[in-house]
Amino acid sequence: MSPLLPAELAWYVTGRFYAAEKSGAIADYGYFLHLGGIAAPLFAAAPAESSAHFTFAAEPFQAARLSNGGLQLGLDPAGSFSVFLQRRPAGDFDDPASFARGECIGRFRRTSLVVGTTVTGAAGQALITSNVFSARLTESTPFEFGGQRYDLARMLGAGVTQFGTADGQAIMPAPAGYALVLPFTGSALALGRDGG
Repeated sequence: MSPLLPAELAWYVTGRFYAAEKSGAIADYGYFLHLGGIAAPLFAAAPAESSAHFTFAAEPFQAARLSNGGLQLGLDPAGSFSVFLQRRPAGDFDDPASFARGECIGRFRRTSLVVGTTVTGAAGQALITSNVFSARLTESTPFEFGGQRYDLARMLGAGVTQFGTADGQAIMPAPAGYALVLPFTGSALALGRDGG
């Protein structure tokens, strides 16, 4: 396994943002479509959340909101998310906690505030949302997969910068306990080694 070069594609993910019904706290959960450096298939069957070996889960956070014309801005504080290896995939978007099971192989912390921008239509209807953030790898546990040994610290270096796009329309109905669910996709670039 060769380390990724700085700014080389590190991963593609897809998932959903969940807003808790009572607290309004937001968290995102999902799975990896591609994880740079992994040579074996990332899915146990046809690609889907239920067959994904690599998943992620964020720690819930509270976002501030503001408006600027047709733009609705979400200000997300620096927070953390973890990556999991599920040897027996069991991800289920109706059960967000299912993405936080298995072996934790890495933890990341966003380096700063994240600004999510939602574009609204003439009637104020949300059309599309985007964001960009950098996250430092704070913990990494080596793991074996597909007959090879891997380590996110060696693969990604210091962390990633991810570009995300979300649908402005909520998925209905939301699972019990959640007021809003939005699907998204993200692509990330490796930060490379510290200091180089």
